[in-house]
Amino acid sequence: MKRAFYVPVLAIVGFLLLTIQSKATEAYPSNWFVNMKYNQVQVLLRSADADFSKSTIAVNYPGVQLKKTHHFENGHYIAVDIEIGAMAKPGNVQFKITTSGKTTVFNWPLLPRRKNRGIDFAQGLSSADLIYFLMPDRFSNGDPTNDQIPGLKDQSLNRSEIFLRHGGDLQGVANHLDYMQKLGVTSLWMTPVVENDMPDRTEHGYAATNNYKTETRFGGDKAYLALSDSLHKRGMKLIQDIVYNHFGRFHFLVQDAPDKNWLHQWPTYTQTHYREQAVFDPYHSAADAKRMIDGWFTTEMPDINHEHPMVEKYLTQNAIWSVETFGVDAFRVDTYKYCNVDVMNRLNKALLDEYPKIFTFGECWVDGVASQAYYVENNYNLPFKSNLKATSDFSLLFGGILPALNESNGWSNGVIKLYNTLASDYLYKQANNNVTFLDNHDMTRIHSSLGESIPKTKMAYAWLYTCRGIPQLYYGSEILMKGISNPDGWVRLDFPGGWDGDKKNAFTETGLTSDEADFLHYVQALGAYRTKSSALKTGNMMQYIPEDGLYVYFRYDNNQTIMCVMNTDNKARNLNLSKYAERTNGFNGGKNIISGNQIGQAFSVPAMSMHVIELTK
Repeated sequence: MKRAFYVPVLAIVGFLLLTIQSKATEAYPSNWFVNMKYNQVQVLLRSADADFSKSTIAVNYPGVQLKKTHHFENGHYIAVDIEIGAMAKPGNVQFKITTSGKTTVFNWPLLPRRKNRGIDFAQGLSSADLIYFLMPDRFSNGDPTNDQIPGLKDQSLNRSEIFLRHGGDLQGVANHLDYMQKLGVTSLWMTPVVENDMPDRTEHGYAATNNYKTETRFGGDKAYLALSDSLHKRGMKLIQDIVYNHFGRFHFLVQDAPDKNWLHQWPTYTQTHYREQAVFDPYHSAADAKRMIDGWFTTEMPDINHEHPMVEKYLTQNAIWSVETFGVDAFRVDTYKYCNVDVMNRLNKALLDEYPKIFTFGECWVDGVASQAYYVENNYNLPFKSNLKATSDFSLLFGGILPALNESNGWSNGVIKLYNTLASDYLYKQANNNVTFLDNHDMTRIHSSLGESIPKTKMAYAWLYTCRGIPQLYYGSEILMKGISNPDGWVRLDFPGGWDGDKKNAFTETGLTSDEADFLHYVQALGAYRTKSSALKTGNMMQYIPEDGLYVYFRYDNNQTIMCVMNTDNKARNLNLSKYAERTNGFNGGKNIISGNQIGQAFSVPAMSMHVIELTK
């Protein structure tokens, strides 16, 4: 989710406590698991009965103890703290609920754990991975029967309108995993797949209305489980996009909250100012810091109060439950910089305690490397120490590769910015964990950002596949899809071939222009090479100061040395291996990984092009 710089169309004053009638008692989390380290579980129970909070509760199940009962100002809720002992077996935990002299039994499932954590799921990510990022609604429609679901607020379905639903789903994603693997992809990240029962703008999924339910228009829990299984059978990984900062306005915890303090409250509607500096600025105003963290993201996305201990429990349990239920391998956390960092640290730790290999990277859309490094594991001597593994590397995009390819070269302009940004990697504990990318659903597509220059776009992808970090592709950019992010719907268009009857089909290459097909093959070739290259996946990096627009860096390990030569000048440049003797000693030439052409000690690189060369002895 990008920074939202627009004037609210609605004024929201204070907290709206609206009653939503439910048909039966609901539980959050909807179940738990035996033999978990996280065994002190808080179950939030919700009922249509306005006197439900006055009820008494007893638990009758071997190995499960009721520790405490919590009552609320909203009569629809009770929370119970339970301890699930090591001897507890799978089955239905019976909550005996007595309300106004009447006792009912609510069965809460206690399930067996998934097998092979860290092997078949909860595997985490590393620089050996390559991520494909897509929007399910805009990628492929595998099951037209779920395009519209009766009872949901948004009944739109019109592919010609950029802000309406288009009908893509999880089955459509599962149908095209072969295509992704041909790009070198090992891991799949999708925009949020949880229920998004909002009146409009439901195509993106970032305004959740139920964190324990997969969006039915995507195929529901069954389709999500099937996709997870399909990925893991192929040796691929599942990344879940999760939102801790806010709910959608129609989330039941907004419309019918246990108490008003579940959300950040203001006398009048107050939006965050999006200035992260207020969090760590040594001269900051407390009022500025509060508005940054507690201000609402938009009127449609109320801000969650992380300082409420029950809210922290709710978010933490949902994350753990998601891993265990769906076999999640990693999380991408939306709007991370707007969250309470101490609460995020505790949540991250709870995940790592349960799943030691789990990997979480945050959306930290900030200005500059120093600000970005603050939110992840870093080398700062500051009181706050983040345990977030990585961030999406916005700094390397905006402060690195884009100016490298778009600016004229000078002392402080052009490709030197890419060099300088990477030189700041000393701020990170593990810079190689950062997720590198060229575009996403919130920003102008890379081909448009580079003036629709194919040579520049090829250079960008060659850099993405060879630089340090975990590379991430955005669906469709590999076939030169264009789009300016004003408004963002233009960068969220349908993937061609994802719907029956599409005249253009990128999966089969039917209807692609020669440029589109050539570029797709180029990216596939990069992916095929990276898949087999130990140096690109896990090797070291060495870079040389750019000269006259010529930027040279190496990826290397004990098995391979790969020389990457980026010529951002408007004329060809000659170079000799001897100039880079630190890395080229012992080598007498090499082979271009794309063309297969051999090079010797001396060679030329054409203007606005990049050569990736595996050195040979």
